[in-house]
Amino acid sequence: MTTPKITYFEDLAVGQEASLTSKVSEADIIAFADISGDRNPVHLDAEYAASTMFKERIAHGIQSAGYISAVFGMKLPGPGAIYISQTLNFKAPVKIGDTVVTTVKLIELFPEKKRAKFETVCTVNGKPVLTGEALLMVPSRPA
Repeated sequence: MTTPKITYFEDLAVGQEASLTSKVSEADIIAFADISGDRNPVHLDAEYAASTMFKERIAHGIQSAGYISAVFGMKLPGPGAIYISQTLNFKAPVKIGDTVVTTVKLIELFPEKKRAKFETVCTVNGKPVLTGEALLMVPSRPA
C-alpha cells in the first residue's frame, strides 16, 4: 500500500478541496452494522424498512460521515491530521447502490494552533445527503 502524501499546515490555503467517491453496497452496510453494533432494522431488514418512510433499507448516517474521515486521512490534509470536531446535518437517506461523492473544502486556518476548518459535504446524484463542518489539527512541517 502506498502512503498518501502528507500536506503540512504550512502547505494549506483556504479554498483547497479534495473528494472521494464511494459506492454503497449491501456488504458495506452489514459490515458497518457488525463493527458499530447498530443493527437497527431500517438498515438490515427489507420487510421492516418497507414499512418506514424510506420504503427500503438505508445506510447508517454515520457510514457517510466515515467517508469524510477517509478524505481527511488519505487526501487532504492526509496522514497525521487529527479530528477535533465535526458537525453533521443529515439531509437525505443513502441507499444500497448509491454512489456517494464526499468533498471537503478548506474554509479557515488558525495558525496559532495549527488548526484548519473545513466545509464537508456528501452528495448522491448531485444532491446533498450530509453537510457539516470539521475542525482538524494539522501537523507542521518538520524543522
